[in-house]
Amino acid sequence: MTSAEQAHLSQSRYGSASRAEHQRVAAEPRTTRRASSASSGGSRMQAPSRSEGVEAYHRKSRKKGRGRALRGVLVSLLVVLLGAGVAVALYLRDIDSRLNPDGAVSNSIREQLEAVEPQEPFYMLLLGVDKSEGRSEDWGSDTSNFRADTIILTRVDPPAQKVTLVSIPRDTLVDMGENGERKINDAYALGGAAYMTEIVSEFADVKISHYAEVDFEQLTSIVDTIGGIEVTLPVAVQDDYAQIDLPAGTQTLNGEQALGLCRARHAYDDYGGGDFYRAANQRMVIGAIVKKVLQLDLITMATTVSELANSVTTDFGALDIIGLVGQFRALDTDNNMYSGQTPTNSEYINSVWYEIPDDAAWEEMMARVDAGESPYSDASQDFTAGIAGSIGTGSNISDSEDGSATGDVEASFTGSVSVLNATGVAGLAGDTANTLTDAGFEAAAGNANESGLTATKIYYNDDSLASALGVAKTLGVPEANVSQNDGSYTTTYDVIVVLGTDQA
Repeated sequence: MTSAEQAHLSQSRYGSASRAEHQRVAAEPRTTRRASSASSGGSRMQAPSRSEGVEAYHRKSRKKGRGRALRGVLVSLLVVLLGAGVAVALYLRDIDSRLNPDGAVSNSIREQLEAVEPQEPFYMLLLGVDKSEGRSEDWGSDTSNFRADTIILTRVDPPAQKVTLVSIPRDTLVDMGENGERKINDAYALGGAAYMTEIVSEFADVKISHYAEVDFEQLTSIVDTIGGIEVTLPVAVQDDYAQIDLPAGTQTLNGEQALGLCRARHAYDDYGGGDFYRAANQRMVIGAIVKKVLQLDLITMATTVSELANSVTTDFGALDIIGLVGQFRALDTDNNMYSGQTPTNSEYINSVWYEIPDDAAWEEMMARVDAGESPYSDASQDFTAGIAGSIGTGSNISDSEDGSATGDVEASFTGSVSVLNATGVAGLAGDTANTLTDAGFEAAAGNANESGLTATKIYYNDDSLASALGVAKTLGVPEANVSQNDGSYTTTYDVIVVLGTDQA
């Protein structure tokens, strides 16, 4: 190789520096080279020192550690959420299985239920069937051995925040087609809940969208779970058969007492058909339960729904019930829960008592219910008022066209009052007149033409509603028992009080 070729090769390998120069640099110690490089202002980055390298390593490790920790938290959170979701799903599935045990809500029942659009009013059939152990032991547990002692057609209106309960007497005579004319509660024995839903739907001429069957034997657990219910009894309720003895007035009932009240009918033997008064008390208990449930927090409500599943069979699922309760959080149970019962006349036919529907009055009542109004157009139509319990204020009147509703009128404690005794209890009218006089009224005592009246009635003339309400407050008479004088009584006084045995 020539000298020129060797020089070219050396330049191509080491740049413009000579081979000797590169050999000299390579022989220098590393520290000298670092210093030289720094002083020369070269563009290459300075390599970190040992201490600097350790710090850089820790920085990278911390970043990786934070990343791994974050991923760990996210994974753990996901596991917890999935676990909670599975737990909730299993919890709801358990409730649903108890709301519909062994497929009790069969296809035959669902075929009778009419679908309804969300946020639309709907009808629901509530059945109370007493399947106590004693009855099951005597008759067996087959459906054909039981009757629906309680039949309540319920209209639920979420947008208007209204609920209406209409009791249908169990002895109501209805035409069941090929099964002939029978008491309406026979439908349960003939075809269970499905046939009962069909018959009630035809009788009331409405479409029923949901169904629930309550086992009264288990009612106690529901009431106890929510901490008892508050009710007001106009008269004392004592019934040895129902094992209940309650004083008149407002009080809190536990589960056992609530069950006894729902069963008590002989406590009202002195007032007439005990079934009517028992039905009114049942509606009151339902209203009290609804009022208490709406006040619960979500956790307690979930526990209540779980307990409810032990005593109720329904086509509703757990989420449906919780959702419905959520829709009615603003429900004014004292004023927007209406209550009534089918107008009937009692008749003794072939040694059997039947309730014969007053078709015209029944059609008028259901027209009012379907329009979102109270079942009664006049407070006097509720003959159980002042004797049996009632929901909320007990007025059950949604309008004031006939002057029977109290509206926003405030009570006044002035005016003239005629107190008429319709009980036969000596001195009752005089004592009552003295009570009213002490309250500010001008009261006079006398005897009524009728006798044996149980619930005190108050009538007012012209524009004396305020005075009538003052009289009602003074005597503790429900506002439902206040109505305008239709000419049956004197117009000389502002207010007429016809005393019943409830004042005795």
